[in-house]
Amino acid sequence: MLKQENTGLIVVDIQGKLARLVHDSDTLISNCEKLIRGINALGLPIIFLEQNPEKLGKTVTELSTILPTYNPITKYTFNAGATPEFMKKINASNVDTWLICGIEAHICVYQTALHLYQSGLNIQIICDCISSRTFANKNLAITKLASRGLDTTCLEMCLYELVKDCRVPEFKEILSLIK
Repeated sequence: MLKQENTGLIVVDIQGKLARLVHDSDTLISNCEKLIRGINALGLPIIFLEQNPEKLGKTVTELSTILPTYNPITKYTFNAGATPEFMKKINASNVDTWLICGIEAHICVYQTALHLYQSGLNIQIICDCISSRTFANKNLAITKLASRGLDTTCLEMCLYELVKDCRVPEFKEILSLIK
């Protein structure tokens, strides 16, 4: 079960034209916006990544404007774990459970998630907050990660696990995102 005390979010490469080309891109961006708003409401840490932004572009506006601070970690490797600044942030956090959303599921999301999991962290892939250019590649990533022991969740499931109780002040905001 997810706990607010040790959970954070990693947003992987939802940027530029590619964010508009992935399978069901409008739903992906909308779900990631709800997820980020929910994580913000709960006060949890967010790390976000941009793959080669000089070529691919910046994080889409719908997301960059709601991130606590627009301070992405630039990477050039598909596995963010090979980027020292990213691993420094991961290691400096008090987080051992990371939710992951982003694109492309079968490349950067897959490689980053597997690296972090193999490094001993708890990783949950938010299946309705990841995508690839094809639906088949998204499903392949989920299947391969699950076969290696990584957990999957969805937007609504993870937010309700984190909020836990309908009496807490954050619940109203979470509920408004899900409706």
